[in-house]
Amino acid sequence: MSTPESRGQTISERASTAAGFDSIEHGISEILAGRAVVVVDDEDRENEGDLIFAAELATPQLVAFTVRYSSGVICVPLDAADCDRLELSPMTRVNTDPKQTAYTISVDSKIGVSTGISASDRAQTIRALADPATQASDLSRPGHVFPLRSREGGVLTRPGHTEAAIDLAALAGLRPACAIAEIVNDDGSMARLPELRIFAEVHKLALISIADLIAYRLRTEVQVEEVANARLPLPQGEFRAVGFLSKVTGKELIALVHGEIGDGEDVLVRVHSECLTGDVLGSLRCDCGPQLHAALDAVAAQGRGVVLYIRGHEGRGIGLLQKLRAYELQDNGADTVDANLQLGLPADSREYGSGAQVLAALGIRSMRLLTNNPAKRAGLEGYGLRIVERVALPVHANPENIRYLTTKRDRMGHDFLDLDEPDELWLASSDLPEATTVAHSPLTPKERI
Repeated sequence: MSTPESRGQTISERASTAAGFDSIEHGISEILAGRAVVVVDDEDRENEGDLIFAAELATPQLVAFTVRYSSGVICVPLDAADCDRLELSPMTRVNTDPKQTAYTISVDSKIGVSTGISASDRAQTIRALADPATQASDLSRPGHVFPLRSREGGVLTRPGHTEAAIDLAALAGLRPACAIAEIVNDDGSMARLPELRIFAEVHKLALISIADLIAYRLRTEVQVEEVANARLPLPQGEFRAVGFLSKVTGKELIALVHGEIGDGEDVLVRVHSECLTGDVLGSLRCDCGPQLHAALDAVAAQGRGVVLYIRGHEGRGIGLLQKLRAYELQDNGADTVDANLQLGLPADSREYGSGAQVLAALGIRSMRLLTNNPAKRAGLEGYGLRIVERVALPVHANPENIRYLTTKRDRMGHDFLDLDEPDELWLASSDLPEATTVAHSPLTPKERI
């Protein structure tokens, strides 16, 4: 086995991207050759680098190297089917991890291991997790290796290291399983990009980014399909309703396009999550309906823009009936975040990968994003879309939604410029003021996804 130090090739000899990363093609070839690669995510997400190598090609030497330069915790991303086949249940009933990393119960292989902690033992367990012949009964639990359940659709659904690992293995033609570990500095702190560049150069490892992996998949795969394009006259003006279907999630997305996209630069865009109770029934418990109409008004006034309506985002991704259950808990004192958690559901499980692909399919290259949620900006920029400005939508409180809005501001990082006192007269969307442009500012950790 070729260890990282034994390779003769230098980074300068390899194809690289404009940002100074190795090409995704090179990263794939390294995975296929049984070598580790360094994968970094977006600086507005975790801003860290993981060592990743194919699980089926794990060796004691690779594991020892990984333990030496990481926190020592080695995880193994698997696809959902393998997690189910191996009966790998979630580590906890309620996942409150900010990035929704889906840890399962830890395991050791029952075959060919002693204590389970040595590099040789962990390599055996890692290979067993990748082996389609392994049965649930072949694993003891808890153990010293931590499987992770990846999201279907890979980095196009969730731009995390878990999904990046699965994508790299699949693109290399290997089993969808990799070993991953977070790289740390000698003082125990997380290694950031400057240190990761040095680390990769010293150990002659490929250095790739999740952003480049997303771009590679978007360039080489068709993930959304346009299925309809019809004229849709609205009170705000003439729109085109362009219907898309996600081949990854099966969800429907409707792009309401006003005017001509043209060169795709600086397009006014609203990405709106489906809300039957607010958008259709006019519920006063949320601000979804008024925000939808305010966005349509703003796009019509601009003369050019898109309101992207994403089905399947009801209740921040938990579904209509679960949202109604959450309402019951809120009626008994829980806020909108805790209600989801008490149901054993994430506070926010929405993904924006399919939406980003629709915007790209429409020819949008950069946008002015209509939102009060800075995390939505990070969610879209992770898919290669450039946001030049965030445009705030008006917010008016009423007695029914003031607590909901306050929770979104205080616990979910929403940026409200005008969170007014409750106003029972705020009922008609025709009374909404125009959207307000706000200066673009760096994300704080609270605002990241």
